[in-house]
Amino acid sequence: MDKFVTHTGIAVALNRANVDTDAIIPKQFLKSIKRTGFGEHLFDGWRYLDEGQPGMDCTKRPLNPDFELNQPAFQGGTVLVAGPNFGCGSSREHAPWALQQYGFKAIVSASYADIFFNNCFKNGLLPIVLKEEEMGILFAEIAKQPGIQITVSLEKQTVSVGEHSFGFQVDPFRKHCLMNGLDDIGLTLEHKDEIKAYEARRLAEQPWLANTIQ
Repeated sequence: MDKFVTHTGIAVALNRANVDTDAIIPKQFLKSIKRTGFGEHLFDGWRYLDEGQPGMDCTKRPLNPDFELNQPAFQGGTVLVAGPNFGCGSSREHAPWALQQYGFKAIVSASYADIFFNNCFKNGLLPIVLKEEEMGILFAEIAKQPGIQITVSLEKQTVSVGEHSFGFQVDPFRKHCLMNGLDDIGLTLEHKDEIKAYEARRLAEQPWLANTIQ
């Protein structure tokens, strides 16, 4: 998992409330047994004018010119500024995968669905909660200057755009994991020497555990 300390990138405004996980990555794309290839299908039903299916060449599909992510100013955006209750609906982990694989490093919203919020942290995507009035200022700044840069500092726990800077709260353990690029496997591997020592000691004390059942 990549480390997240400070990131500056284009802010993409998606000022819609209750964006659910089926909108983020529609159900037909969950058939894949891989963890890759979801970014091109992010917001598939809104982003394209035709119906998306797994395996399609998205470079040849007609884009919806009215959808936010298709706006020229938002191309290459890496910080999603979203409406409240973002990520509601089903618990699919594919939703943060799709956002991350599209290129987003962080999401800023007034509120999230709990399971989606937790899944983001587990996959190295930073979900930030700001107050409603602070979100209003962010949306106003983006509307005034589409393509504006936004800086997210996990170290300082701030979101900065233009002349504005807002603080946010984050669980210390989750902050530690993101800043050090540690997912659940990475946390376990921090104790690999102790694990190896335990396995060696257990095998010495109980050698029959190494026997293969015929």
